[in-house]
Amino acid sequence: MKRSLLLVGGATALALVSALAMAQDAPESLLPPGFEDPRPAPTPAPSARPTSRPTATPQTPSRPANGGNTPSAASTPIVQPLPQGAATAGEVAGALPTFNGKLPSLEQLESMSTDDLDEALGLKPKVDIPPAARRSMEQVGVLAPAEGGLPTYSLARQSAQLVRAALAGTKGPVVSRWGHILLRRALASRLAAPQGMDPAEFAALRAGLLNRIGEFAAARAVVQDVDTANWNLDLTNAAVDAYIGTADLVGACPVVRLKSGLREDPTWHMLQAICNSYAGEAARARTDLNRLRSRGKVDRIDVLLAQRFAGAAGQQRAAVTIEWDGVDELTPWRFALANAVGETIPEKLLQNPTPYYLRASATVPMLGLPQRIAAADLAGREGILSARAMIDLYAQLHAETANEDDGPPAQTARTLRQAYVGADDAARMNAIRALWGGKTAKDYSRLVLTAYAAARVEPSADHADDAGALIASMLSAGLDRNALRWANVVDDGSEGWALLALAAPEYRAKVGAGAIGSFASGDDSSDRRRAKFLLAGLAGLGRMDQGDIGSAAGDLGVNLTASTKWTTLIDRAAQVDNKALVALLAGVGMQGTGWERMTPRHLYHIVSALNHVGLSAEARMIAAEAVARA
Repeated sequence: MKRSLLLVGGATALALVSALAMAQDAPESLLPPGFEDPRPAPTPAPSARPTSRPTATPQTPSRPANGGNTPSAASTPIVQPLPQGAATAGEVAGALPTFNGKLPSLEQLESMSTDDLDEALGLKPKVDIPPAARRSMEQVGVLAPAEGGLPTYSLARQSAQLVRAALAGTKGPVVSRWGHILLRRALASRLAAPQGMDPAEFAALRAGLLNRIGEFAAARAVVQDVDTANWNLDLTNAAVDAYIGTADLVGACPVVRLKSGLREDPTWHMLQAICNSYAGEAARARTDLNRLRSRGKVDRIDVLLAQRFAGAAGQQRAAVTIEWDGVDELTPWRFALANAVGETIPEKLLQNPTPYYLRASATVPMLGLPQRIAAADLAGREGILSARAMIDLYAQLHAETANEDDGPPAQTARTLRQAYVGADDAARMNAIRALWGGKTAKDYSRLVLTAYAAARVEPSADHADDAGALIASMLSAGLDRNALRWANVVDDGSEGWALLALAAPEYRAKVGAGAIGSFASGDDSSDRRRAKFLLAGLAGLGRMDQGDIGSAAGDLGVNLTASTKWTTLIDRAAQVDNKALVALLAGVGMQGTGWERMTPRHLYHIVSALNHVGLSAEARMIAAEAVARA
């Protein structure tokens, strides 16, 4: 299809050039005799206009007298009617390019690329998918309700302004690992856009938020569920960020080539050159990148990396040497291109990396295991990586370094193996404590890493001192059934008891204010935050009577019922049983990089709303996580 378009464009260009070039003699015909074009018939003299309009219906000729062996001397021509929707001559003439009233010069035509020429002549296609294969935008997303997604029409009748504010108002990561998992699920669900909101804008807002929380692969999946022809500028921007975050630069080529004029920034121009190279136009790509470099619009290192990436597309003999001298800053573009081409980034640029690069490193497949493992702690703590994914990384490293000592990551891999295959519970517990760095994990990500190992430890009074951490570890991966086996081991008022009171799927007995006070007396967290979160979680789950809630709240000095605009919105969303809107508003209320940003009042309304709309599992895990991490 593309070749035919280019041929048409070329033919039109030749017609324009011929209008400017000098006429030459007609070439001699190379056709054999009898195959020349017929001579044109003489133009008939004009005749008077008939009084009646001729019909296009063919007339049946009369039967010849000889029985039909010879045709009649005169026959009526068969006129086939034009198809419906055919353009008239005036419409065709109006569709031709005008070039603002003047034809381009020969120099201008020669300098134009094929894409530029097609654009100027109006020959560039507006879509890149056949009509029968185009997808509706009524529902956009990758998780259907049957696959764990939220109800499709949850937001269809909601205020577009409210949904837009919730999506755009969540600026970054959320404090809760389970909150992150819930938010990712909601954003990736197959949803219909709110009434009055363009589906492309809805997809762009969701993909943009997924990028901001480090879920680049999920953002890429959402944008790819929309046909490229339907992308607007915001959706394109979100898609480019997702492709850079996954180091999948070629993935942006459909929109870059279909809508080349959508952006004019240096990154876009470099992407255009890369995509041209992968489309077979290597010479043009080199020229464009050299032009960007000579004009000084792009830093030298950015162009060099783009040239290296573009050079991998074809049989290009020009070698590109990457020189990091004078480069003092790492950018997402440099990070993605360097990883994609296997270029080593200087250590000075990787010292104390921002969370963006850790989130991207954890899921980029072309990076080595040491680099991905270095980023696994943050990704596991935030919810980007599951416990199984973290274990798989260390298992691969152990398989590669089983017989050698290759630094702390390899030692961690061996210790993790002992946590699973140790001779007895005592040996396994020693390995688990070693991974935690003591009886209490110093980093929540280590609780995630040991979740399945903790589930293999048999409940015993011998490990009562470790029960709280073991239960927190299991709950970080959602292993609530395994955690409940410790119910007869933990003491009332202990951390393990508090976690089980929150995480148990069913808790028939109500928790009294005295139990909260007993837990608070042993709470060594700052400002008794754990006790406050325990109260907020139990109250939100409906596991306390109103009188006990008021009494415990007075003792701890918290107010769970004070109303704000956000609490009013999330409470109303829960009242109408809207899971998707509750999940989005919960994301707004959980923004932050640490649990010190969370208040008991916010936790109460989040847990209460989630529990009310049927997301009780997420509500229980978020409440238990709050107590474990406060």
